[in-house]
Amino acid sequence: MDSESIREIERRALEAIAGAGGKEELEEVRIRFLGRKGEITAALRSIGTIPAEQRPAMGKLINSISNRVTASFDKKEAELSGASAGEEPYPGDPTLPGRRRWKGGLHILTQVTNDIAGIFKGMGYSIATGPDVELDYYNFEALNFPEDHPSRDEQDTFYINRDILLRTQTSPVQVRYMEKHDPPVRIISPGRVYRNETPDPSHSAEFFQMEGLFVDTDVSMVDLKNDVTKFIKLYFGREAEVRFRPHFFPFTEPSAEVDMSCFACQGEGCSVCQKTGWLEIMGAGMVHPNVFRYAGYEKDAYTGFAFGMGIDRIAMLKYGIHDIRQFLKNDLRFLGNFWKQKI
Repeated sequence: MDSESIREIERRALEAIAGAGGKEELEEVRIRFLGRKGEITAALRSIGTIPAEQRPAMGKLINSISNRVTASFDKKEAELSGASAGEEPYPGDPTLPGRRRWKGGLHILTQVTNDIAGIFKGMGYSIATGPDVELDYYNFEALNFPEDHPSRDEQDTFYINRDILLRTQTSPVQVRYMEKHDPPVRIISPGRVYRNETPDPSHSAEFFQMEGLFVDTDVSMVDLKNDVTKFIKLYFGREAEVRFRPHFFPFTEPSAEVDMSCFACQGEGCSVCQKTGWLEIMGAGMVHPNVFRYAGYEKDAYTGFAFGMGIDRIAMLKYGIHDIRQFLKNDLRFLGNFWKQKI
C-alpha cells in the first residue's frame, strides 16, 4: 500500500460518485469505498503493515482522502434529493401545496363567559372574582342560609374541614365585594363552583356560574327585570320572551326563577323544553336585608338585586348540547365545533 495506490482509490471513488444516477447507485458507491469493508476503510486498517516511520504521513493522507470522498458523497446526495449543496434534503414533493398549521381555539365555556360578560359590561357592570376555596361563613352564613339548610350537608358540599369548603356558588363574591366597596355596586362574578353530585347528562361535580349584583338607592324589581330581560334578548335573540316565577332563595326576598321562551319550538312545546314552551335560565331576586347586615350596609339605606346563572347551562341551551359532561372531556372532536375565536 503506497500513496499512489491510495490516490487511485480516491480518483475512482470521485468518478463513481459523480457518475451515480440515483440514490440506490450512490449508496452502492458509498458502501464500496466508505463502508465497513470498503476500499478506503481497508486502506486505513492496513496502516499497521507499513514501516512505523511511514505511518503518520500515510494516515494523514488516507484521512484527507476519506474526508474529500465523504464531502463529494454528501454533495451528490443533496443534488439527487433536489436540494442545493449544504441544504437539508426535502423529504417530500416540493410541488405539492403546503399544509395549513393546526390551530386551537378558546374553550366553548370561555367563549360563552366572554360573550355574557361583554353584554353586562356594556350595561355598566364590572367583573369581580373570589376564591374557589371558601369559608363556610361567606358561602352560607353571610348569605342567610340557616344552619339546617340541606345544601350545607356533606352529601351536597365538598368540605375541607368544618369551616372551609369548595364554594358551591359564586354568590360569596357578593359579600366579599360589599365588605370592601360602598354603594353603588354593579358587578358580575364568573367562576368555577363545586357540588357533591354524581355526574349525569345534566349534573356535574364542577361547573361554572356567573353571579350578578346591583346595589344602590331605590333599586327595585323593575330594574332587575329590565337588566335580565335585556341580557336574554341580546344573547338569545330579540324574539325571546321572558317570564318571572315566584321562588325561594335564602339570600333574596322576594325571589324568582327566570324563564325564556323555548327557541327550539318558539314556545309551542317540544322535547327541549319538556313540552312546557319555557326554558329555565337563572334565579334572581332582591337582596335580603340580612345579607346587607352581614356586609356592613345599612339595610334601610340601600336596596339591590342579585341574579345567578349556570354558564354550562347557558352554553347547552345556546348550542343544543345535551350532556354537560362533554365540557370536561377535552375531546377535540367536540370542542373543535365551537372554535370561532382562533388563537
